[in-house]
Amino acid sequence: MAKKEDSQKVYSDILASLKKKNYSPVYFLCGEEPYYIDKLCDYIENFVLDETEKSFNQSVLYGNEVNASQIISESKRFPMMADRTVIVVKEAQGVKDIEKLESYVKSPSPSTVLVICYKYKTPDGRKSFGKTLKDKAVYFESSKLYDNKIPDWISSLVREKGYQMGPVAAKLLADNLGTDLSKIENELNKLFINIPQGTEVTPDLIQKNIGISKDFNVFELQNALGNREVYKANQIINYFASNPKEHPFVILPGTLFGYFTKLMLTHKVSDKNKLASVLGVNPYFVNDYVSAAQKYTPAKLVNIISVLREYDLKGKGVEAGEASDSELMKEMIFKILH
Repeated sequence: MAKKEDSQKVYSDILASLKKKNYSPVYFLCGEEPYYIDKLCDYIENFVLDETEKSFNQSVLYGNEVNASQIISESKRFPMMADRTVIVVKEAQGVKDIEKLESYVKSPSPSTVLVICYKYKTPDGRKSFGKTLKDKAVYFESSKLYDNKIPDWISSLVREKGYQMGPVAAKLLADNLGTDLSKIENELNKLFINIPQGTEVTPDLIQKNIGISKDFNVFELQNALGNREVYKANQIINYFASNPKEHPFVILPGTLFGYFTKLMLTHKVSDKNKLASVLGVNPYFVNDYVSAAQKYTPAKLVNIISVLREYDLKGKGVEAGEASDSELMKEMIFKILH
């Protein structure tokens, strides 16, 4: 099984093989991160057969509508006026008797490319079916990226598309778009339409094309809190409060929890050369964390983390009373700064 950090490399290797027309009889694509599963599935759907071949030789099935016998029957069909058939099973986690595919996986039709998209989970590797998949199929487990890996993933995607991006812009996107890789790519594609290849993607371009304010965002809020800039932090929170759809309160305590936990770790790491690795951040930002940590004692950070836990619960409706999300947001920031 690929390690989490290996998912992108394994995906790239499988895609490279597909582009060379080296097709395997069975692809089993599984795991928590749907992005890479969808990418591989889309490529096979779009490029293994040409348009004239697809009508008779390509089928798309859905897991909650078929059983294993139907999938096997489709997979054993002979191609018509083509070298192969392509059978795609989407949402395969919905196939109730999926383990009955084991016999087919052991002896698949050489003229069929069967693609099984088994999202958000993995088969039990201790059972015979799981072992057979890893032994006989192209088995790909698409793992979720850790939050701190998202900025590097964004930078890599931007370079792959022929553009440039610095660490500040990458972190701005990561902090505001979350960990949904498909959403991030879609937003970047909107931007790429409007700028020539080779352009550096800056915070200004992100604000103009994606709509994330370069001045009023989570990244800038963290900077303001880190520098204990009360006026600026309140400006940003007031902006968030007036734009609740773009900045829902429920996600803010968790985001700030990650930031202040890093400040606590900064106090504990004596070798600053190791700090970027310990915090899981780009070395570009290390001095910012060191500077912010100097403005908060460990005791104050413990208090802040307690406050964030309290408001995380309130944001989810636990003992929130009659306070609105806007009021809770402002209360939380006040308690952090004072």
